[in-house]
This record gives sequence, C-alpha cells and structure tokens, in this order.
Amino acid sequence: MAETVLTNSGQSTARLEGWRGIAADWASDQRAFKNVSWGKAMMWIFLLSDTFIFSCFLLSYMTARMSTTVPWPNPSEVFALNIGGKHIPLILIAIMTFVLISSSGTMAMAVNFGYRRDRVRTAILMLVTAAFGATFVGMQAFEWTKLIMEGVRPWGNPWGAAQFGSSFFMITGFHGTHVTIGVIFLIAIARKVWRGDFDVERRGFFTSRKGYYEIVEITGLYWHFVDLVWVFIFAFFYLW
Repeated sequence: MAETVLTNSGQSTARLEGWRGIAADWASDQRAFKNVSWGKAMMWIFLLSDTFIFSCFLLSYMTARMSTTVPWPNPSEVFALNIGGKHIPLILIAIMTFVLISSSGTMAMAVNFGYRRDRVRTAILMLVTAAFGATFVGMQAFEWTKLIMEGVRPWGNPWGAAQFGSSFFMITGFHGTHVTIGVIFLIAIARKVWRGDFDVERRGFFTSRKGYYEIVEITGLYWHFVDLVWVFIFAFFYLW
C-alpha cells in the first residue's frame, strides 16, 4: 500500500509503507542520511569496515586458541609484573584499560564544549585525551619490549602454543596503530580549535564552515570506537 505525500517543491509522490517503504528509503537515501553531513557519514562507513577487520582478527584468535593442541599460555602469568617483590597479574593491562576508558570521558566533554563553541576548553580536553592515548601507546610499547626480551616472537614463545605470539603482535599492534593515528589526529584538530580556525573559517584541511565544530564530534566517533575495540581485546585476549 502506498501513501501520497507532498515534496518540498509541492509535487506529489507515492511513498510505500511497511518493509517496502523502509527498503525504498534506504536504497534511495531519502531519509536515512538526509540530515547527516558527508564527513560524519564517511566516518561511520569507515568504522563499520574497521569493525569487520577487528572482528576477523578476534575470530581468528579464538579459532586458533580453541583448535591448538599445545597448551595456551596463561595471560595472568605472561602479563604479570613484579612490583616490590610481589607478582601482580595483569596490573599493567588494568592501568592501560583505565587510561583508555578515561580518555573517552575527556573526549565526550570535548565534543560537548565544541558544540558550545568554547574553543579553549575543547582544545584542552582534546589535548588531555591525546595525552591519555600517548600514555596508552607508551605502556603498550613497554609491554611489547618486555615480552620480546622474554622470548616471545610472531612464530613462537617459551610458554606454549606458537600462535600466541602472532596473535598478540597482530591484534595489539593493529589496535595500537589506530590509537597512534588517533593521537596525531587529536593534536592536529586541537591545534586548529585553539587557533580559532573554526571561528574565522580559515582555509585548510578539516576546516568546516564558520562556527561549526562537527569535526570534533567526528574525531570523537573514531576515538570512542578505538576505546570500544580495546574492551573486546581486553576481554578476549587478556581475561580468557
């Protein structure tokens, strides 16, 4: 069944109802992305494609772990640190997780102040978020160095299944690359916000129309995605 509606130009057109109407709207892009900017839509499409990649990595990891006949290393032992003569399991990973989740909070506040056009607080919060991200990457580099010195390689490790090394370096390395790119992007956008590029519509990359801070929200979408992916990596790789 179709319903007749008027368009903005005053012309009448037929609109399908039910599932056919939903399919027609999405296929012809009549409503789904009508009020969404090009930049935000492209970021969502990128994040969707990145979701498939990370999903394939985690599924491959689970398949390798469940199919191997060699004992899998115990994450609580592998990722433990000796602090003050005590063996503390997963302490570094817990701190890394806390730092990255905290960065989502500062990023959300940056987006909030961005839409209020408070460029100083927006820039400061974005730089704080970048500092959290850089701290995370630094701790991840320490973790890599520690495991490499203990004999972990992409083709083997001294604690059991050889797939452990390749899975660890591939998954955490790919995620760490995303965090590093996010840190660079945060610093670049924070600099533009601090200079007032979005208030005077200064020409250049990632500069939108005057008084429009949507690029801050787009950056936030990417950063929240990176944080969310780490939650799954933390659950599947370090707690399993």
